[in-house]
Amino acid sequence: MKIRYSSVAGSWYAGTEKGLKTQIEGLFTHRLGPGKVPEVVEKGPRKIVGLMCPHAGYVYSGPVAAHAYYSLAVDGRPEVVVLFGPNHYRLGSALAMVREGAWRTPLGDVEIDAQVADQILRGSRIVDVDEAAHGREHSIELQLPFLQFLYGSAFRFVPICFGMQDLESSREVGAAVAKALLNKNALVVASSDMTHYEPQKRAEQKDRKAIDAILKLDEEGLYSTVESYGISMCGYGPAMAVITAVKELGAKKAQLLCYKTSGDITGDYSAVVGYASIAFTK
Repeated sequence: MKIRYSSVAGSWYAGTEKGLKTQIEGLFTHRLGPGKVPEVVEKGPRKIVGLMCPHAGYVYSGPVAAHAYYSLAVDGRPEVVVLFGPNHYRLGSALAMVREGAWRTPLGDVEIDAQVADQILRGSRIVDVDEAAHGREHSIELQLPFLQFLYGSAFRFVPICFGMQDLESSREVGAAVAKALLNKNALVVASSDMTHYEPQKRAEQKDRKAIDAILKLDEEGLYSTVESYGISMCGYGPAMAVITAVKELGAKKAQLLCYKTSGDITGDYSAVVGYASIAFTK
């Protein structure tokens, strides 16, 4: 089996199994986190069909991401997860999937669901199979240790990297994913940070506008807001795709679980990055 090795273990998050488990526990119990380590409710209601989570180094955005994964743990155990993330390095195809093999983190290997991947490929004309886009990219990888912390390797996933983040493409990918996941115990995750390197007050104002559109399940409104206000949200394409997908999968509500900035961690509010965790529920 082909293995994709971690590109950021030991830097963006802890590089050993013991260290990473301890780090994630600390994110759940952090003063900005949910406050305690969750226990997976095996027979949970499985109302959550989508999440939006940040992807900075765990010391910065990890407590905010922990809110999303705490809610997921209480909701139950998904069997397949489709992960959307932006392409920060502009490598490979504009919309790139890995369709086979496994990804390795210090917590073990997670297999790609080739059957779901192929269904997505059949449903979309614009997604390519291209491992090069994923080789250095951190946005999707940073979600896996949280999922492994909760579920071990008892789930499969499909990664899709967005170098192209226009409305039409995001909608097409979201619709193809929803069709592939229909009637499955599935989750779709959009990996995105919010405003980058602006003063705290301005970042909060801009991010509130984008978050409001997301909470309305309005992908077109999110796109126009990001464009109109120059919001440096790095994963708005994944966010638009997840909104499209979850609506077709029955989501009726989006809830902001936590919003903070890097300034809330470091105390430097002069140039912050915003982080939001959002849950999409049936």
